[in-house]
Amino acid sequence: MAKGFRRCVVPSYESHRLKEMVWKLRDVDSLPYKFNREPIHGPDDFAQMYAFLFHEEPTEKMVVFVMNTRQLCVAVDTICKGSIDSAPVHPREVFRSAIGCGGSSIMLAHNHPSGGTEPSHEDLSVTRQLVEAGKILGIRVTDHIIFGSQGRYTSFVERNLI
Repeated sequence: MAKGFRRCVVPSYESHRLKEMVWKLRDVDSLPYKFNREPIHGPDDFAQMYAFLFHEEPTEKMVVFVMNTRQLCVAVDTICKGSIDSAPVHPREVFRSAIGCGGSSIMLAHNHPSGGTEPSHEDLSVTRQLVEAGKILGIRVTDHIIFGSQGRYTSFVERNLI
């Protein structure tokens, strides 16, 4: 391990699931395929970097991206995989890796297998709940991105929903 870096361990996860659940990007010599260490300056950067994680997913998948103070992604945590039209989310799971890794903010992302990017009422409600939980924890929710088909996405920040 590089000098000055600490390994991020989330104790409730089994070690064989860590690669899938949490990638501590600054602690590895080679990043997982298509990942990079560039700062995320907005939804376009985010979509270019991480849309591939949601490409042609048959069910909804919610992923949390843990950011440091320089807006570098330091962990990626797949929170849940749901059905074709929902993925249950609880604040406890959403903020677990951010707390464990000392993240300063998170970005949320999920897909709509139908291909649409319009936020549902549930999407709006859950996002509001997570923003409030983040305020209590001191971990800011910087955006929530919904990926649809053909590279389309909706940013809650761009739509003034956060």
